[in-house]
Amino acid sequence: MLDGHFRRRLAPRLDHAGQALARRGVGANTVAVTGFVLGLAAALAIVLDAFAWGFVLIGASRICDGLDGAVARATDRTDFGDFLDTVLDFAFYGLIPFAFVLADPYENGAAGGLLLLSLYINGASCLAFGVMVERGGLATDAQRVKLLSVTTGLAEATKTIAVFLAFCLLPHWFSEIAIGFSLVCFYTALSRVMLARARFRAETQA
Repeated sequence: MLDGHFRRRLAPRLDHAGQALARRGVGANTVAVTGFVLGLAAALAIVLDAFAWGFVLIGASRICDGLDGAVARATDRTDFGDFLDTVLDFAFYGLIPFAFVLADPYENGAAGGLLLLSLYINGASCLAFGVMVERGGLATDAQRVKLLSVTTGLAEATKTIAVFLAFCLLPHWFSEIAIGFSLVCFYTALSRVMLARARFRAETQA
C-alpha cells in the first residue's frame, strides 16, 4: 500500500543521502539513535504544547528512520542494526501518543490509552506473523524489509506517521483522530490474524 509506494519513490534519494553519510563515516546505528532522540524531543515539545515543533521534529525523526536503512545498505547491514531499528521504531510509535496523554490527561487520556492498546496489539500481530513466516522459510523478498517478514495492512507506518502529524496540526481533535485510527489498527490486527489462520492452516494440510 502506501509504504511500498513511498519506499519506491523515496528510495533513490535516500540511497544517495545514505551513501554520502556512509562516506563520511556515519554509521546506520548512529542515524537510528539520532532519529529516536529527535522523537524524544518531539514528545517533549508536545508535552509543552509546542505542537509546531512537535510536527517538525516528528518529520525529522522519520527522515532519519529512512536514512538508517540507506546507510546500512551502503555499508554492512547487521542483525543488531535491524534489531535496534525495529525496537526504536516501536518505542517511537508508543512515545508520541503517550506525549499527548501527558499534555492533557483529562481530554486525551482515554483515547490515548485506546490508541496505545491498538498499536500494541497491531505490532504484536505483525511481529508474530513475521516470526512464523521466517520460521517456515516462506518469506518473499518483498516482505523482507527489516529483520522480519512483514505484511501490509491499513495501519502501515506511513499512515501512522501521517496521523501523528495530524495530531500536531489539530491537537484539539486528538481524541477523535486517535479513536478513529485505533479502529483501523484493530481491524489491521484482526485481518492479519485471519490471514495467518488461512495461511498456516493450508501449510499444515499440505
